[in-house]
Amino acid sequence: MPGKVVEEVLNVRYDVVVVGAGHNGLVAAAYLAMAGRRVLVLERLGHAGGLAISTQAFPGVDARLSRYSYLVSLLPGKIVRDLGLGVELRRRRISSYTPVGATGLLVDAGDDARTADSFRNVTGGTADLDAWRSFYDLTGRAARRLAPTLLKPLPSRTALRETLADDTAWRDLFERPVGEVVAERFTDDTVRGVVLTDALIGTFADPGDPGLLANRCFLYHVVGDGTGEWNVPVGGMGAVTAALAEAAASAGADIRLGAEVLAVDPGGEVTFRDVPGAADFGRSGTAEPASPGEHTVRAARILVNTPPAVLAGLLGERPAGPAPEGAQLKVNMVLSRLPRLKDPAVRPEEAFSGTFHINEGEAALAAALAEAAAGRIPALPPAEVYCHSLTDPSILGPGLRAAGAHTMTLFGLHMPARLFRADPEGAREAALRATLASLDSVLAEPIEDCLLRTPSGAPCIEAKTPVDLETEAALPGGHIFHQDLTWPFAEHSADEGRWGVETCYDRILLCGAGARRGGGVSGIPGHNAAMAVLGRS
Repeated sequence: MPGKVVEEVLNVRYDVVVVGAGHNGLVAAAYLAMAGRRVLVLERLGHAGGLAISTQAFPGVDARLSRYSYLVSLLPGKIVRDLGLGVELRRRRISSYTPVGATGLLVDAGDDARTADSFRNVTGGTADLDAWRSFYDLTGRAARRLAPTLLKPLPSRTALRETLADDTAWRDLFERPVGEVVAERFTDDTVRGVVLTDALIGTFADPGDPGLLANRCFLYHVVGDGTGEWNVPVGGMGAVTAALAEAAASAGADIRLGAEVLAVDPGGEVTFRDVPGAADFGRSGTAEPASPGEHTVRAARILVNTPPAVLAGLLGERPAGPAPEGAQLKVNMVLSRLPRLKDPAVRPEEAFSGTFHINEGEAALAAALAEAAAGRIPALPPAEVYCHSLTDPSILGPGLRAAGAHTMTLFGLHMPARLFRADPEGAREAALRATLASLDSVLAEPIEDCLLRTPSGAPCIEAKTPVDLETEAALPGGHIFHQDLTWPFAEHSADEGRWGVETCYDRILLCGAGARRGGGVSGIPGHNAAMAVLGRS
């Protein structure tokens, strides 16, 4: 990789220091370095990419799992083209499959007739099929109009409504609770639940709440680069961030790994210390430690790719607003084979290549929300799984591919951090047991019978709770969006025409998921922070 080993940092003047080499920090660094700015990226971990990486999670098992984040929807094609990223994002033929008794609801993006037959079989008619087509035609139109605005300065609420140019879409997406909209448009419990899951991923919310938090989550899940499609990154999520790191380093950015930031000063100073044992990706410059193991660097601008609550701590301030709370259980598995289904009309290779919904009907979602809000792990946790290796077998070694092995990723809903505070390990095990039982209830055999085992005999399964993410990745509350998602417009007139990355300090900008129009693997906050530095509109 380009760059020399950093020996000194104290006496080097950078144009920009980026705190955190997650995907958004790398996007910002790449844009700025390509524009001729001198950029230093500081990363606490021993690798670039943050949580968007691929990992060999199980000893002796040649499978590279996207351990934390796993699909790509929001990443704009413009960023891919601008940065020359050599990444491939594959479309999934099967959008989703939802088991219902001995049958299931199949949404086949390549076969409208098959989808229609499945709707009729599950719902007993065509009303919900017609409503489905109408609703997703509406969200598709909205996505095509809204997506380009995410890479531009913030519009006002009025201006964004004019861009949308659809009063029904504006009312149903921005003004009415999504739960109310779904209840009005659809009659079948299963269909309602499939729609509502996009409003709940990583968000502990009631879809009927007038605060519209679920609406904001839903909006980001359906806008996706103008299509709303959730695509599979070939090579795993690590291939995306490896390409971003290469783009930033090739453009001249210095990426210093194992560099834990201790403090950020509004005057443009960053203090950090070296973390022993971390490798370097591409380091250049000169400096002398301020004290053993500590360094200080100055820059005209500081871009912070951490949650706002973490930035507050680095500034020596108290976090503003309520504490973030994540609400998901992430389970990674490697299977020796795909599990059998109760539905003879659908092959496992089809069902698990898209989003496989588990007990996510509207009633089941509401029951789980109520139990979690009362402080209990849901008795029948709603969740969804998909098998990356069905779309992209490259993440498996040759031996595993030949043997018919597959990866399986499970994302559980309504698992707020509060459930895991008192007894993190015990609660994790209880949540995993309940979630696997929920999965087993819709399969024709226990998932445990399909788990691959490591050479030592351990099953290839791991679970990550919000508290685990807080501990391992410094995400307050384990919130995967850094904080609750916000609307993609300026909510105050003073913010109109700005980029949604600004803080109360001129030199400091957010460039991570906690920025306005942040969340998800998108690179949008990184792009927008870079544009703010460059003064572009």
